[in-house]
Amino acid sequence: MKLQDDSYCFACGKKNQCGLKLSFQYSNGRLTAEFIPSKSHQGYKDITHGGIITSVLDEVMIQAAIAEGIMPVTAEINVRFKRPLMTGEKTVAEAKIIKIGSRLIEAQARLLKKDDNTIIAEAQAKLIPEK
Repeated sequence: MKLQDDSYCFACGKKNQCGLKLSFQYSNGRLTAEFIPSKSHQGYKDITHGGIITSVLDEVMIQAAIAEGIMPVTAEINVRFKRPLMTGEKTVAEAKIIKIGSRLIEAQARLLKKDDNTIIAEAQAKLIPEK
């Protein structure tokens, strides 16, 4: 399958009105993105839904691979939630590629509170590169 970007990705697509519209910075093998969840991203009152957090972590790991010239899809993702993320709280997501194999890429990511670097969630993923 040929992977194509039409700017409607939920996480980073600029044309997706419902999307997160994440922007990325890449330097020295580390990819980052800032994220501030809104009320529309909540599960319970004022607490960001875990699926939104997982989407952010998934996207930064995918984008870290893309920054290294690899077009992947996620095969497996494991997320560990450390503390709730309140709506309106400023965060930084960061990711790096741990291992590049011919069939699988391993990546790690974290979502941190921007003001004090408290870990909100951590993730590990296995990505499959486009053939």
